[in-house]
Amino acid sequence: MQKLPQDRFYTCDDLWVRAEGDVWTLGMSDFGQNELGELVFVELPALNHPVRIGQSVAVVESVKSVSEVSSPLEGMVIEANPRVGQTPELVNDSPYDEGWIVRIQSEEPPENLLSPAQYAAWRRLPEL
Repeated sequence: MQKLPQDRFYTCDDLWVRAEGDVWTLGMSDFGQNELGELVFVELPALNHPVRIGQSVAVVESVKSVSEVSSPLEGMVIEANPRVGQTPELVNDSPYDEGWIVRIQSEEPPENLLSPAQYAAWRRLPEL
């Protein structure tokens, strides 16, 4: 299991978000991608697509299942990672770096996020 980055927040849906001003990068945690198994397809959203909390911003398909990626924040999709659209296994291989999924511009910071320590405790991850 990869080390849990300390520069982002996590959701109970096994996603991570990292702020860069009012732009939030969203990806799947190492735990989450591991639970899904090998990804074979990622459907990305259209750019300039408004999104609400809980609304699907992407669909990921693995050898085990198909899952929606729900946004933990409200805003506008300003960038989708074309590399994961072409090479879905990037989410498996590099969930915290090259495997990010979308970037959302939001005026409001997301609520109900977990710190790295809270997420690790919630998922009963080893000390990272």
